[in-house]
Amino acid sequence: MFVVEVYAAVRQFVFNDGKSRREAARVFGLSRETVSKMCRFSMPPGYVRQRPAEKPMLGPLIPVIEAILEADRTAPVKQRHTAKRIFERLRDEHGFTGGYTVVKDHVRIERARGRETFVPLAHPPGHAQVDFGEAVGVIGGVRQKIHFFCMDLPQSDACFVKAYPAETTEAFLDGHVSAFEFFGGVPLSILYDNLKIAVAKICGDGKRERTRAFTELVSHYLFKDRFGRPGKGNDKGKVEGLVKYARANFMTPMPIAPSYEALNGMLSQRCLARQSDRAGRRAETIGERLVADTAVIRTLPATPLEPCEKRGARVSSTALVRYRGNDYSTPTAHGFQEVLVKGFVEEVVILCRGEEIARHARSYGQGVFVYDPLHYLALIETKPNALDQAAALQGWDLPEGFQHLRHLLEARMGNRGKREFIQVLRLMEAAPKEVVAEAVNDAIRLGAIGFDAVKQIVLARIEKRPARLDLAAYPYLPQTSVRTTVAADYAVLLSGSLA
Repeated sequence: MFVVEVYAAVRQFVFNDGKSRREAARVFGLSRETVSKMCRFSMPPGYVRQRPAEKPMLGPLIPVIEAILEADRTAPVKQRHTAKRIFERLRDEHGFTGGYTVVKDHVRIERARGRETFVPLAHPPGHAQVDFGEAVGVIGGVRQKIHFFCMDLPQSDACFVKAYPAETTEAFLDGHVSAFEFFGGVPLSILYDNLKIAVAKICGDGKRERTRAFTELVSHYLFKDRFGRPGKGNDKGKVEGLVKYARANFMTPMPIAPSYEALNGMLSQRCLARQSDRAGRRAETIGERLVADTAVIRTLPATPLEPCEKRGARVSSTALVRYRGNDYSTPTAHGFQEVLVKGFVEEVVILCRGEEIARHARSYGQGVFVYDPLHYLALIETKPNALDQAAALQGWDLPEGFQHLRHLLEARMGNRGKREFIQVLRLMEAAPKEVVAEAVNDAIRLGAIGFDAVKQIVLARIEKRPARLDLAAYPYLPQTSVRTTVAADYAVLLSGSLA
């Protein structure tokens, strides 16, 4: 192929200098056909095929290749055909005797032809996209899967990321509440995929039947909800990119944190630090472009939404309420009653007729029993023989003074001592465990072994006054005899006999 300089020289010789093409061929040592081509094209056109190349051996099998590639569209990604595997099938199943290269080139062209192209999108200020991602980390010394909530503002590329133990309704709600607080307002609209937490059903006309929790979220914050096409992640490409960015930058190397609270503190700082970066080919930083978003987003409501899942339940005969595969205890007085369970990310709260009756740390296991020993003490007081076998009391971490007090009570009063010990335990229903533990130690030190003595000391500590104990209530204690003083007793002082 002739270089561009030769092309330019020949064309100037013919068109500018007025020379003939025959003379140009003689001067430059070229054929007249080559000179004619140079006069037709300002640049070397390269080889121009007049018709597609014939493939006599592969041609009859092209429909077979197209059928394989079409079937691959619905196959798992890791089980799709490679060009080499297609070549082997053509050779073994259809008697193809050609080479591998012609098959490889045809497969490459067909795959490029079938790839989807996209329209570049413009993102006005004040709108957002939301999605969840997954990563692996070590939280509290336990290696586990982390589910992280992502909200992206596409106009500025500002982001918010928060991690959770599971992708649940309460995590979805808490992620929104936290993101709104982080950005200082509510986006005008939020784009989602069709996750089950938000969409209960996709109707035939393209409309969505929303879940109750998602409807409450939209009603409280008054943003417009939008949904992408099912299975089309590119509809919300910005947040899809944020999920990959957060996993590659915030979660690599694998995060190690004592708790989710500590991990989320780190993620919040990373999101803030990213605002000083420039995304893509933008001249302004993310923080500078964020100003346009914050100028149009809605102000936060006076009170945030309570980010919890609400479920109705019934207390069992063993005073347990089931929530997401785990059982949580309630006071035994509420057995067989209808209750409302509020599942938060970190807590489970149980209400009966609008009154909170129990609050537990959230468990993400399966088949776990979460007890509060205090819930069962009132019932155990009526059945004291169940004290040592009650499941709720197994492993209860009590100070050593309690066990010492129990031995003293049972040694002095027998079975009645066990009942009084249960009454001492019930003092923790109204007073902190630390206060009751100190009162138990004081009672043992004073030799006032009994429920009334411990109760009086607890009340004295709470009211910050000296304890007044009625020893008449303890006939089994050693009695003291105090003689009444008379005037004659002072004569000893006057006699000087004590000098």
